[in-house]
Amino acid sequence: MARGGGEDGPHPVDRHVGRRVCEKRISLGYNQSDLGRALGLTFQQIQKYEKGANRISASKLWDIARFFKVDIGYFFEGLNQPATGVGEGAASNFDHDFPSTRYTIELSRLAPQLSTRRQKMALELVRELSESHPADND
Repeated sequence: MARGGGEDGPHPVDRHVGRRVCEKRISLGYNQSDLGRALGLTFQQIQKYEKGANRISASKLWDIARFFKVDIGYFFEGLNQPATGVGEGAASNFDHDFPSTRYTIELSRLAPQLSTRRQKMALELVRELSESHPADND
């Protein structure tokens, strides 16, 4: 059942699992259509999973893990101890240092392909850009 239409929006665990699916998909170089075709779904269904608007069934999560060649626990990494009760402190159970975007994921995927010298140059460039200008909102 969809959880995206209510006042509270998607459950934090559904959002977290969807985010992990999105991060892994991008890091492996797949688009939503690629993943959808592999699972017999539309890209719109993948999009809803990734946003947490639709919950991913256990069997579909199993299929996604097999496609990505990861342990199913991968999708739950970053969750701290489970909440003691429904709705109690659910948001505090997540470990998110920064919002992952397509760009940060792609940077982390491409960086190891660079020589050590070029990695250092890229790091210095990113450091300089982050210090001299506040984050853009585009």
